[in-house]
Amino acid sequence: MATQTIKNIAIVAHVDHGKTTLVDSIFQFAGTFRANQNVEERVLDSNPQERERGITILAKNTAIQYKDERINIVDTPGHADFGGQVERTLSMADAVLLLVDSYEGPMPQTRFVLRKAFEHGLKAMVMINKIDRPDARAGEVLDEIFDLFVELGANDDQLEFPVVYGSGRDGYAMNEPDEVNDDLSPLLEMISKYTPVNKTDSQGPLQFQGATLDRDDFLGKVVVGRVVRGELKLGGRYLLCHETNDTNKQVTVKKLFRYEGLNRVPVETVTVGDIAVVTGIEEMEIGDTLCHPEHRDPLPAIHLDEPTLSMVFKVNNSPFAGQEGTYVTGRQVLARLQAAAARDVALQLGEDGSSEATEVKGRGVMHLSVLIENMRREGYEFAVSKPQVIIKEVDGVRCEPYERASIEVPGDYAGRIIEYMGRRRGELLNMETIGQTTHIDFKIPSRGLIGARTALLTLSQGEAILSHIFESWEKDGGPIPRRSNGVLVADRTGDVVPYALDGLQDRGTFFVPPGAPVYEGMIVGANNKDDDLPLNVCREKKLTNMRASGRDDNVKIAPPHIMSLEECLEYIEDDELLEVTPKSLRLRKQILNDNERKKAKKRVAAQS
Repeated sequence: MATQTIKNIAIVAHVDHGKTTLVDSIFQFAGTFRANQNVEERVLDSNPQERERGITILAKNTAIQYKDERINIVDTPGHADFGGQVERTLSMADAVLLLVDSYEGPMPQTRFVLRKAFEHGLKAMVMINKIDRPDARAGEVLDEIFDLFVELGANDDQLEFPVVYGSGRDGYAMNEPDEVNDDLSPLLEMISKYTPVNKTDSQGPLQFQGATLDRDDFLGKVVVGRVVRGELKLGGRYLLCHETNDTNKQVTVKKLFRYEGLNRVPVETVTVGDIAVVTGIEEMEIGDTLCHPEHRDPLPAIHLDEPTLSMVFKVNNSPFAGQEGTYVTGRQVLARLQAAAARDVALQLGEDGSSEATEVKGRGVMHLSVLIENMRREGYEFAVSKPQVIIKEVDGVRCEPYERASIEVPGDYAGRIIEYMGRRRGELLNMETIGQTTHIDFKIPSRGLIGARTALLTLSQGEAILSHIFESWEKDGGPIPRRSNGVLVADRTGDVVPYALDGLQDRGTFFVPPGAPVYEGMIVGANNKDDDLPLNVCREKKLTNMRASGRDDNVKIAPPHIMSLEECLEYIEDDELLEVTPKSLRLRKQILNDNERKKAKKRVAAQS
């Protein structure tokens, strides 16, 4: 039997440029599904949060058969907060397929994934997607892509990139934008022609490097990676090695799978160049190499960018602690965080982690908010602090992370957006108007972006689209304005009463609806002034024997402003916490009693 040609490609793109939808169409074209099989849209976005948010969070592996070739496809996240997923998947790829929207053109995350691909020495193929958009500008977008390749230091071979035009949603591709075609054959022909064949040794001693970890209730730890040399065999005994240490533990492959479509299929052998799924090796971590017992030859460890943001996860000690969660102790929360850090190498736990409070470091607010949302859905209850940027010393200089931020906004709002970003220490890099939309690029400290998304939506009446990506570590950019308004704080425990809210509406905007339970120290709204205001939202109308027909029924209360998880994380300040339970998100002061807060504030003022 002739050895089958195996090719591995990673599909990379900015958020919402159509990666996962394109993979759906590739499956249909390649016959991965039966003609009568009912398949939901964006089939690779299997995680509930991925389907709700409309983004890819976890890199997914799949495989199709095209003619006499086996093509492994990896759908990678487009959001920079999940860059740890992108970097690991590129270590398994032979080439990347870059997907770019025919109107938006290259965006910040396009830059991020391309830079990573070039660092791995990979060739990029391009598909200009959504060519059926009425505002498509394929020629200009192609020029912008070429300019980006040059800017990122692509070599001569990488600059000679092939390109097709098409629609992932409608399942067609063409070699020229004005051609007519009704299937994806030009795309798969391009992948087949330009993806280099793995030239590594199929007969040499084994090298298999783990790139992704998962955990299965029945199989235990699951390691996904690529066979770089030789053959990986079921039941084989191998040496577990790492580039930077001398461990030489012998392990056994208990179960072995490879991908067929969306499924993991058990196999006896996985050959060189293919992507394998291994179980039964609890000690194996990302970047570890399985080698032949008599030929220790670990591959270089997978390099990852450092985290830029940190948060402290604490045991929930509010008066409502333990009422809604299943897992509430510090030990349970710490164990869950350790499991998350083992699966996601872009997530790190602080060295001084304890069961009461643990510092968690990640790539951005969304990266950490996805972890928080997963934990609350699993029944965990805890509190988290305000996100803080990580400061590090570079050549003896105190540096903070800077990001490249890209904002798309209708032209009428561009001026106020530029003014706001300037106050947040943003440096205007580029501004371009395409049709009715203005595209603005900034370089800005990461801390300048905390809370910016909500403010930009307010300034643009919900029209602004913000994307950002880590750019560099640079000298401290100076003070950045904090939240301008104070908060309204409940001064006692009880249920919110409509009568009380009616009398307090002129004080600010409320976050809690009538009937919601509150406790002393819980934040119930935003103050119109710049200081914090304790108030009684549980006050009931005094009963008298005087009757006023229908007056109480006519209380008109403005609807509360209910914030999402990300909005809550961006809203809180240093002296506040977000209480997270499976059912509720509650903003609160770290010190619940008002008198104790005043004493603490005086102590801080005296020390400074």
